[in-house]
Parts: sequence; structure tokens; C-alpha cells
Amino acid sequence: MSGLDEASQAQSAPVAPILPTTHSLPEQPLVIIEPRRSWLSVNLRELWAYRELLYFLTWRDVKVRYKQAAFGAAWAILQPLFLMLIFTLFYGRLAGIDTGAVPYPLFAYSGLVLWTFFASAVTNSSNSLVGNANLISKVYFPRMIVPAAAVCACVVDFVLAFLLLVVLMFYYGVAPTESLLMLPVLVVLTTLFALGVGTWLSALNVKYRDIRFALPFIVQLWLFVSSVIVPSTVVPEKWRWLLAFNPMSSFVEGFRAALFGDAFDRRALVVASVIMLAVLLYSALVFRRMERDFADLI
Repeated sequence: MSGLDEASQAQSAPVAPILPTTHSLPEQPLVIIEPRRSWLSVNLRELWAYRELLYFLTWRDVKVRYKQAAFGAAWAILQPLFLMLIFTLFYGRLAGIDTGAVPYPLFAYSGLVLWTFFASAVTNSSNSLVGNANLISKVYFPRMIVPAAAVCACVVDFVLAFLLLVVLMFYYGVAPTESLLMLPVLVVLTTLFALGVGTWLSALNVKYRDIRFALPFIVQLWLFVSSVIVPSTVVPEKWRWLLAFNPMSSFVEGFRAALFGDAFDRRALVVASVIMLAVLLYSALVFRRMERDFADLI
């Protein structure tokens, strides 16, 4: 019996808590996060390390855009198609705009395919940071990936709309030439220009929410000065040099030249490419300077 009493007393005795083992903190921090002081404002190595995040954000934007939409991805074709029909009625039939050997419907749609891609990319990327406020305020990653994913998502719409352009070229009997090799180059230039403009506006939109209201109006005005509706030859020759300062006008004209085998305006394309690079570098610089305040302002 005494053994049982001793066992019961041992079980009822309080158990001393196990204290966690204390570890001494290092004298110096293991990781230091500080702004880059290099002349190169973008950390390309860091962006490459997060390339999988760019893919997943792009795919998420594509799925969300057409979720619960009755027509789904067909909206990527319907928007430039209906604009082409309207412009054909007013400018092709009523105004009688001369587009040379290319029928006006094909002329208008070829410009609208590239322009719709650019306008959608700029609009979506400019609102991308505000739309991902919860993600930006909780997790660290290169913020520039957010507007870049919005631009990449619009590439899917461009590919779908381009398929109808191929059908129209076959319908009107327009055969491609060796100039078609310049087509990917012009698409890349337009994508980089959209990325530059969209990245800059996305940073400004975090601080100044007026951007989201003014941007649709600006994009509409931009359409009429980008050689989408009418060719650049309609503009008087003494004022035609002003179109060189609008990269989209040169890219749209070059896009048509690549499709229809016309001569390229190399000087205009060079000027447009230089402006595109300047906009891209400037937007990256502004974005990196404002990035540190995104989590507080958003």
C-alpha cells in the first residue's frame, strides 16, 4: 500500500514547466533591406528571381477578366470589330478616306488590333497597384511585377484579335510578304511602350487617384492622333513631323507596313524607339522612388 501511496503522490505532484531555450541575438542583422544606390533603378536579378510570380499573376488576371462573362474571351475580338464597323461607316463610306490598295475595313482593323492592345495594357496596368492593395501591403516582392503582369495578360487578347485579322487578310486577298518578319519586333516595341506608360501611371495612381478618371479620356484622345483611323498622309506635310513624337503613330504605321508589304518609315521608327526607351527608363526611376510609400498610401 505504501508503494501505491507514493505513486499517487508522485502523479499528483506539480510538474515544473519546461522553459524554452534562450538564444542570443546576433550583434549585426542578418538581412538589410535598403534602397539601391546604383544608377540602374531596376534590379533585374530580383525580377528574374520572381518570374514565377509574374506568370501566376498574369494567368490570374486572364481568368478574372472573363470570369462569369457571357461572351468570355470573345470580347477581345468584339471590341476592335465593332469599332472597325463604325469607322468603316463614317470614315470609309461617308468621308471616303483614301487608304490606297488596302480596303478600309482591313486598314482600320489592323490599326485597331495594335491600338486596343496598347490601350487595354495601359489602362489595366495603371490600376493594377490599387487593385492589388491587399497583396502589396502584406507580402514583399518586386512591385514592378504587378503592372508587368497586367500588360502580359493583355497579350492574350491581342493574339485572339490577331486571328480575326488573319481571316480578314485572307478574305480580301492580301498575301503576306517578307516584311512580316518585322511584326514581332513592332509588337515587342509596343509592349515595352505600354509597360513604360502603365508603370508610370500605376505609381502616380497610388498617390493621385484622379488618374483613373482622367485616363479613359486621355486614351480616347490619343486614338485620334495615332494614325489608327486615318493614314498619316491625310495630315498636311508641314505638320506631319509632329507625328514622330507619338510613338504609337509610328508603331501602328509600321505594323501595317509589316502586314501589307509597304515601305517602312525607318526614321519615324527610330525616333519612336528612342522615345519608348526614354519613357521606360523614366517610369522605372519614378516607380522605384515612389515604391517605398506604396504600402502606406495604398
